This record gives sequence, C-alpha cells and structure tokens, in this order.
Amino acid sequence: MKSQYRRSPEGDEVPAFIANGHDPEDPNPWLSVYLDGSIPIDDAVKQAWLNDSSTSSRQFLLPIIRPLARALIVLIQIVKVIIPNSFTSSALLHRLLSWGLRRWVSPSGTWLILRHFQLGAEILDFIKRNAGDVDIPDLYDMRFANLEALRDHAFLRHDLNLFNFVIYLNQSLKAQGRELVPVTEPDFGGITDGPFDLDPMPNRWSNFIDLESAIELFTPIYQLFLTDNDFWRAANSLQLDETVAIYASRILDDPTPALMVNNRHPMVAMSTLRAGARLVLHGLNTEMMHAMLVRLKREQAARTTA
Repeated sequence: MKSQYRRSPEGDEVPAFIANGHDPEDPNPWLSVYLDGSIPIDDAVKQAWLNDSSTSSRQFLLPIIRPLARALIVLIQIVKVIIPNSFTSSALLHRLLSWGLRRWVSPSGTWLILRHFQLGAEILDFIKRNAGDVDIPDLYDMRFANLEALRDHAFLRHDLNLFNFVIYLNQSLKAQGRELVPVTEPDFGGITDGPFDLDPMPNRWSNFIDLESAIELFTPIYQLFLTDNDFWRAANSLQLDETVAIYASRILDDPTPALMVNNRHPMVAMSTLRAGARLVLHGLNTEMMHAMLVRLKREQAARTTA
C-alpha cells in the first residue's frame, strides 16, 4: 500500500497499523478507520492522527489524565471565584505551552497543532473572499512555522480572531441588509493545496504524549493562567464550529460542511469540563472542512483547464 506519510512529522515512516497489514482473524480498528473514505481528510493528516491515537500513551495515560484534569478544572474554578485574577499571565501561559509541546508531546501531535492555526486562518479567509463587499479588518497572523512562534499569545489570539471575524462579518452584512449567498465559482485563492512549510517537529525520547492526553493536561493550565472571562470565551469558541460551517455551506450551496460538525449550538453554553475533548473535535472539524475546500479547489481547477 503506497503511503504519503512523508508529508507528516515523521519522515517516510509508515504507521504500524498500515505496515502490519490486514489480519482477518484480528482486524486492526485503526486500519479500518484509515481505509474508510466517508469523511474528507488529508491522507497524511489521517495517518498522523490515527498513528497518534493508537499509541500506548492514549491507551493507558488518557484514562488517568482525563478525570484528574477535569477535577483540576473544578478546583481552579473554585479558586477563581475567591481570587479571580491572582495567577493570570498570558505570556507565562504561552511560554509553558510552547515548552510543553517541544519537550513532551509527540511529533504527530505538535504537527497537527501547528497545522491547525494555518487551517483556521485559511477557512476564515475563504469565507471573507466569498462574502462579497464586507468590512473585516486584518486579524492576527496565524501562519506559524514552529513551536517557538506560539509564545506570541497564539492560542489566545486564535480565539480572538474567530470571535472578531464573526462580529465584523455580521456587522457588515447587517449594515447592508443581506446574508451570505451561494457563489457560482468560489474563490479558493487562499486555500493551500499541499503541505505547509513547517519546521521539523521535536522528536526526542520524551516526546511521547499523544495529542488528546496533552490537550487534557493543558486545559487546566490554560484555565489557571487566563482570566475567567478569557477561559470561558475560549471554551465557547469551540461551538462556533457550527457557525463557520454554516457560512461555508451557504457559500458552497452544499449542506456537507454543516453536517460534518460535532461542536454545535453556539447559543447553548457548554460546561468547561469537556473542553479538552471538544477541542479535539474542533481540530478534526477544521481538518475535514479544509480538506473539502482543497477537493473543491482541485475540481474547479480541473474544470477550468478541461
């Protein structure tokens, strides 16, 4: 089976669930998910994601980390009620996150996180390009090439970009008395078809923690060093997956982006206890939507050159 894993953080290495092949008497669940083509997702991303999900870290550490992390979220929330802003520091938070990713998180996990910032920026750019004459000021640049760049308040600014984009877009549309409408030939000029230019991911002996476990570990740290308002805003931003997907569906005149979303109902605030798990779904939603836009871009290019 030909692999495209060379585009992933681990060079040409093929994940074990592919290299070991298929045993009908003991079918590998990760291989079945990988071969299934029912959802749009880049092949290299799918391999990296499933390779990370099939690690011992996720199997044995995550069940321990998740309840402890959620208990910490409750404890920190109580502390925040008594002393709301005593430990807040976005600068320190992002230094810790950058260090933790470099030192402890798997190459696949860090690669997927860096990709996520660029994908999110490109999806918002796609909506802006196809929304007509709207007044949306420049947002923070999210095109990071390495983990060191995340120290510049990347996670906080990622959330600010999303909320500001939704506000600016809808203020502009309402002022003009219109809504987003289908575009016959959408502008995919800002969608990257191919690998992003990212530095090699750290791959020491200590880089063994899978993406889901890392996110669960980082969530209470995120809560501790942000103000209560910033943390709640970050948690609620996950539900804007449905909002952004609906925008894309209207432009494409296709319900598929909205149907693929797992984080829904932005008007119903969710508990922060499941923020880690929902953040993983947010990452998958973003990957699927971007992969769909790449496919449509290729189809449009093929029609143009036919």
